[in-house]
Amino acid sequence: MKVLLLNGSPHKNGCVFTALSEVESALTQNGITSEIYWIGNHAVQGCIACYKCSSGDGCVFKDRLYIELVEKIREADGLIIGAPVYYAGPPGSLCAILDRVCFSASTYFKHKPAACVVNCRRGGASAAFERLNKYFTILEMPVVSSQYWNSTHGTTPDELRRDLEGLQTMRTLGNNMAYMLKSLSSASLPLPPEEEWIATNFIR
Repeated sequence: MKVLLLNGSPHKNGCVFTALSEVESALTQNGITSEIYWIGNHAVQGCIACYKCSSGDGCVFKDRLYIELVEKIREADGLIIGAPVYYAGPPGSLCAILDRVCFSASTYFKHKPAACVVNCRRGGASAAFERLNKYFTILEMPVVSSQYWNSTHGTTPDELRRDLEGLQTMRTLGNNMAYMLKSLSSASLPLPPEEEWIATNFIR
């Protein structure tokens, strides 16, 4: 079993990486393989609502980040997304790639346990946390919880390491993710049946 830890910060080894590393340590202790994947700090193409992906060939933009991320999500059994807080929300680059990947490759997300982790200096964590969780709940992903909302505080990795409750929250999240993955893998129940999608607009 493998969990993909998505580092959505423009800083490769910053606070978000430090928080995800704490989650990773708990996963490792539970015998779960994991990978921290950094989205980088270059401009990211957003979704343009062209609906070309409905043909089944994925997003019309075949950039390296998109291709790699789709493949890593396809291979993963669970997903944890990490993000810094910018103006009470995740960075635009992270949301840009998530919009494209979640919309064009939704089949690779379904029924996989997921969670998000956010880091801030002081405030805005709960708003960013809510924004990211909406990706999971629209894709039928069981959301893994912890002992508190999954947030850490600090402007540097050293500051974050002083947030002892935040670090404990990360470890609890890793333990709960491992527990859910093992529980799901041992269950013999089939996935719930799917109805044909009913799409209704609010324009009459």
